[in-house]
Amino acid sequence: MTQFPILSLLTFLPLVGALFILTIRGDAEVVARNARNVALWTSMINFLLSLFLWVNFDSSTAKFQFVEESQWMPAFGINYKLGVDGISMFFVLLSTLLTPVCVLASWENIQARIKEYMISFLIMETFMIGMFCALDMVVFYVFFEAVLIPMFVIIGVWGGPRRVYAAFKFFLYTLAGSVLMLLAILAMYFDAGTTDIPALMTHRFPAALQAWMWLAFFASFAVKIPMWPVHTWLPDAHVEAPTAGSVILAAVLLKFGGYGFLRFSLPMFPEASVMFTPLIYTLSIVAVVYTSLVALAQEDMKKLIAYSSVAHMGFVTIGTFTLTVQGIEGAIYQMLSHGIVSAALFLIVGVVYDRMHSRDIATYGGLVHRMPAYALVFMLFMLASVGLPGTAGFIGEFLVLVGAFQVNTWVAALAATGLILGAAYMLYLYRRVIFGALTKDSLKAILDMSPREIAVFAPLVALVIWMGIYPSPFLDVMHASVANLLTQVQAGLDAGAATAVAGR
Repeated sequence: MTQFPILSLLTFLPLVGALFILTIRGDAEVVARNARNVALWTSMINFLLSLFLWVNFDSSTAKFQFVEESQWMPAFGINYKLGVDGISMFFVLLSTLLTPVCVLASWENIQARIKEYMISFLIMETFMIGMFCALDMVVFYVFFEAVLIPMFVIIGVWGGPRRVYAAFKFFLYTLAGSVLMLLAILAMYFDAGTTDIPALMTHRFPAALQAWMWLAFFASFAVKIPMWPVHTWLPDAHVEAPTAGSVILAAVLLKFGGYGFLRFSLPMFPEASVMFTPLIYTLSIVAVVYTSLVALAQEDMKKLIAYSSVAHMGFVTIGTFTLTVQGIEGAIYQMLSHGIVSAALFLIVGVVYDRMHSRDIATYGGLVHRMPAYALVFMLFMLASVGLPGTAGFIGEFLVLVGAFQVNTWVAALAATGLILGAAYMLYLYRRVIFGALTKDSLKAILDMSPREIAVFAPLVALVIWMGIYPSPFLDVMHASVANLLTQVQAGLDAGAATAVAGR
């Protein structure tokens, strides 16, 4: 290690907490209380460590920082290597922020196998952080795939009535695409002779090989985002997952695909990325329009929010492949804001589900009369999802549209229809749940948010407003890395053009 291994500490501290919970003994009540406390404190300490990372991050350089490297499989040239840049930094922060939020949100509504539940979440935090920090393809792939295991367990054990079906569908969809990515990683290793990610970013793969490898990576990342038409696992997984499982799934796991496009597809396969850009635009526009219309037809609150996530991720893929500074920064910002807003919206559903054990929109109506604080918080996150100026959702969508207008006016215009449809389904949801007369007897005794629930939402409320009003602290960190990414893409395109001319 070249310095204090803060990234290794960030990555594996949750695993230490999980092992500690594993050793807890006593009666059921004592074990449950101690498991909750250990999980909360471990994840809180990890979040504070990630803040230290942000404070000490040098935003003036595009280089990977806090780099740690040691030999892992020297016979094959494969090293354990971690580092962060302006693109991965905020995804680490997002993972460390939402884990304690999920632990706190699960404090009372998870009453069975609490010890195992908290262990699963801490193990998943280790895998999420490790994936975003990995600077070796093999290390990346190990963490990328390992995340499936705790999420599979969380859905399959603590989910709803169809939890086993949803868990297997989630697992098989995401695993199928990843097998192709593994084959592409092997091809890259044999062509470049290394699995080091920074070295692979500057390696020039043959154009024909780029196309095949791009498609292999696309198969994995498209399922993870997810893009239309491989999105069908997402609504089932969200509906059956416990509230905290839906939060992590929407807020962090969906970002794996977008991060993968930025880290691998664009810099390593620039010619293939340009060649397949029309495909990305087409699938993204269909996702934005089609899944927004599907969301309008939903009667289950979780399904509506799940389909809205597919539409929002359509903006991310459009922005990423504009190959403009505004488009890519907008895509990253959109992923971050969606991570906060979608997490909050699933928590919003969880608040009333814990009281009424129903996610059907028709079950509710007139909640503003009994739950004014809930109505206020719900309104903020609903407007942020719509993209109201002054909220986090506006900045990312605005930058994506600016980037899209620079390269294709039709793509930008069609994507903009998603803003109108988004307002339609979110306002429709809010009106039916919150407004109107309180006529249902079952709702007349419902209680407003508890202090614990307010504590869960407080940091998310602050972030949504901060990111909407003052985005500079976030955009400044990613600017140098995004500019460097575009330089790498252009260098790859120029090298490919020169090779083509020489071949003639």
